Amino acid sequence: MLESTMPPRFAFFPGVEYGSPPTRSLPIQRKDSAMKVFSAVAAGLLLLLSGTVMSAEVSWPAPVVPDGFGANIHFTHARPGEMEMLAASGMRWIRMDFSWGGTEREKGVYDFSAFDHLLNDLEKHGIRALLILDYSNRHYDEGLSPHSDEGRQAFARWAAAAAKHFQGRGILWEMYNEPNIGFWKPKPNVKDYTALAVEVGKAIRREAPGEIYIGPATSQIDMKFLEDCFKAGLLEYWDAVSVHPYRQTAPETVIPEYQNLRELIAKYAPAGKTIPIISGEWGYSAAWKNYDEQRQGKYLPRQWLTNLAEGIPVSIWYDWHDDGPDPKEPEHHFGMTAFPYHEGRNPVYDPKPAYVAAQTLNRVLSGYRFVKRLEVSGEQAAQCHVLLFEKDGRPALAAWTQADGQTARITVEIPAGEYRGLDYLGKEITAALQASGSAVTLELQDTPIYFLSRP
Repeated sequence: MLESTMPPRFAFFPGVEYGSPPTRSLPIQRKDSAMKVFSAVAAGLLLLLSGTVMSAEVSWPAPVVPDGFGANIHFTHARPGEMEMLAASGMRWIRMDFSWGGTEREKGVYDFSAFDHLLNDLEKHGIRALLILDYSNRHYDEGLSPHSDEGRQAFARWAAAAAKHFQGRGILWEMYNEPNIGFWKPKPNVKDYTALAVEVGKAIRREAPGEIYIGPATSQIDMKFLEDCFKAGLLEYWDAVSVHPYRQTAPETVIPEYQNLRELIAKYAPAGKTIPIISGEWGYSAAWKNYDEQRQGKYLPRQWLTNLAEGIPVSIWYDWHDDGPDPKEPEHHFGMTAFPYHEGRNPVYDPKPAYVAAQTLNRVLSGYRFVKRLEVSGEQAAQCHVLLFEKDGRPALAAWTQADGQTARITVEIPAGEYRGLDYLGKEITAALQASGSAVTLELQDTPIYFLSRP
């Protein structure tokens, strides 16, 4: 989260009580020599699970649209029509707080029933969950973030009990939310955070072997905090490194930051262990200065496509719907759908351009696998992106310039064929693209154009 421009979020969900402010499908497998097989979500996916820290290896899926795309939500009990609208976007993931204070209201007694309901509802719609193990509990450490031995052990027992309760359902368990800023109370403390994260890692591996454990969900890509986590040995426990790459610049500016983080992970990762980066929370408020719903809608598909091309297996957009009506409050306008909820209407939220852009990308390129970036030439080539996809031997392209408000003319060699084009909101482009296998000239916009080869 961009702390200077965004205050902490306060969102309260049915059946969940909070001790401190909360935040705001893709087959995944774990395998080793002692393999246990669990049934996965309703779609019938299989998870191969392991119980060791060093030898376990998560096999992330191929980059296929829309398997890694999702949004943050703030509910356990969806309103009528809400889950249907979320699923109609084509997204395969949600990210949601799994609150310690709300699920251990009596010491040592856990009530996960609200999340039983949520998981059952998600699985009916083919959606997976990233759940955040987060925040404090009034019974421990004076309601502050866990920092005593008693608090750490209690948090770890609770986290392991949750992972065991939901074992085999393909959940990503994320260790806290943005502990490098004000969500860690009373103030950020990387030593206390890493001590807690290690205890949680040990407890989950012991009680729920094979469950997928990730972290640290930093606000932005905080290299100092991340390196301190790695030095503390957390890459022995984490299966992926999650970050929140918030920025008020174009999504593509994240690319060199991902490269720097990959190099840091490689420096500290256990030998032979592959640890990907997950974009666990990232959005743009339509109420920021120089932003509006149109710019927000342009950035959503560019963010997801950039992440896909950068090998990011899961990309979570913040937020599912706007949190309020105040036109001057940035926190109210991160959603891909608008406030308020309209009971008895279809759709139950007004779709913003971001929702239409998400739905278009997920529909148009559904089942297409990312192959590679194509080399482009021209005066504006450095600002341009052309991604090659393939499905059943048929190519497709996603192409755009990151220069906001501008067009760019580039030359690129693409597979031979006739292509039809659609804009980022699904409107057909009348002129067909003919390619002979040699270079063609494309005029790009600051929104993706999808070129699909005709059969």
